[in-house]
Amino acid sequence: MGEADEIRLQIAGIRGQEGGDDHGQRAGNGGACPPTTAAPRPALSKRLAWWALVLVNVVFVLAGQSVATLLGRIYYDQGGKSLWMQTVVQSCGTPLAIPLLLYFRTRKSSSSSSVAPAARPPLAKLAAIYAGLGVLLAGDNLMYSYGLLYLPMSTYSIIGASQVSFNAVFSYFLNKEKFRALILNSVVLLTFSAALVVVSHGSDGSGSDIPKGKFPAGFALTLSASALFSLILSLMQLTFEEVLKSDTLPTVLELQFWSNTAAACVSVAGLFASGEWRGIAGEMATYRKGEVAYAMTLAWTAVSWQLCTMGLMGLVAAVSSLFTNVISTVGTPLSPVIAVIFLGDRVDGVKLLAMLIGVWGLLSYVYQHYLDDRAKAKKMGEKSDEQLQAGKISAE
Repeated sequence: MGEADEIRLQIAGIRGQEGGDDHGQRAGNGGACPPTTAAPRPALSKRLAWWALVLVNVVFVLAGQSVATLLGRIYYDQGGKSLWMQTVVQSCGTPLAIPLLLYFRTRKSSSSSSVAPAARPPLAKLAAIYAGLGVLLAGDNLMYSYGLLYLPMSTYSIIGASQVSFNAVFSYFLNKEKFRALILNSVVLLTFSAALVVVSHGSDGSGSDIPKGKFPAGFALTLSASALFSLILSLMQLTFEEVLKSDTLPTVLELQFWSNTAAACVSVAGLFASGEWRGIAGEMATYRKGEVAYAMTLAWTAVSWQLCTMGLMGLVAAVSSLFTNVISTVGTPLSPVIAVIFLGDRVDGVKLLAMLIGVWGLLSYVYQHYLDDRAKAKKMGEKSDEQLQAGKISAE
């Protein structure tokens, strides 16, 4: 639809210059139509707006993920013990999206008289999708909570980078993403990076309170959470493409709100069913930094995860689930640095090598995406030039 609109605009501009400019331009050119230079601007401005949206979402993901992971580790180090509470705060920030949802709902209702509303899937189908995604998100958040409790933050982050490998596989089967040489190279390097972490776990040093003998469980749960998260992102991309058939900001916010609301409900149910809710008052009273710090840690963790989730879903809708996973794991080199500065984690030679290999793998994918985007832009430019020439011929 976008290319067709641009072509019509270009042809209309040519005809307007031929028939509507009778005050000297025809005389100066012997009646010839002057060359047009304004036609490419709509496409350029649209591309710049797309990149700006992607950049904002990238900032949300990296900032939200880094801050939320750090606060989650601080929660455990300062005396927090509730795994279900950590799971709840990963999805309970959904009310922050309500003002934006109401704003877009108001705009939609005010413009509905001039624009025909798009057909929406049946409500029962949407409810089932949102509920299913919510259950998967709650399970994924719980496994991440276990992983963050059982592993140093730097180790946890490096293992989490393996989600790109899982997502490459899911994207190939569910989203019809193509496997290219650099993407395969990225998958191999990130897998090797996670394997190095397993080899070096015996030399882990950390200023955090890590339970003894829990590394195997922490590694398995974090790896499983990475795989499940990759599946969730691919399913979200499939939902945007095949069910909602839209990737606008209101659609992204709607999917984020309802899926995270379902995840929050499941997490709260788990908090009460496990009996951990009985110990919240005592946990707050014995928190080393005090009750106010306890509440603020949980509140800002919820806000950070909400910003991260908003950025993730925005990237899934604007680009792809595989690109979203790559951006998410770009935080891999950031988290160990933050852990060393704020938590006293020790990054030995093997772990540093694993981190560098992971960064290499991420850059391989980013470069492949750059090449694909450049080839796509070149192809669209050639097609636009051909259509423009055809428009000139038909106008003459």
